[in-house]
Amino acid sequence: MHIELSKDKRYFSIGELAKAFDVNASLIRFWDKEFDILKPKKNAKGNRMFTPEDVKNLQVIYHLVKERGFTLEGARTHLKEGQKKTLDKYEIISKLESIKVQLVNLKTGL
Repeated sequence: MHIELSKDKRYFSIGELAKAFDVNASLIRFWDKEFDILKPKKNAKGNRMFTPEDVKNLQVIYHLVKERGFTLEGARTHLKEGQKKTLDKYEIISKLESIKVQLVNLKTGL
């Protein structure tokens, strides 16, 4: 899944992420409680503010649960066993999908 978020922002609200991932904010709150790799900061009001690192982790969780059909327990286990490998693989796939989108845009522009 390729999501569009500003690259120069330091924090993202749960609403921004829900819109980018096309899911309910409650799902992101749920995943925040279920997955230890998500560590959003909370502002004075108690609202979650996600860092770019959290966004990358959310992308991996989304990929495992929504796209590959993992259960929550299966996704947690998968992340714990091969967290570095999983994140690296997902990052490579994400970059390739981004390049594909750019190439398709170039092709349609010709």
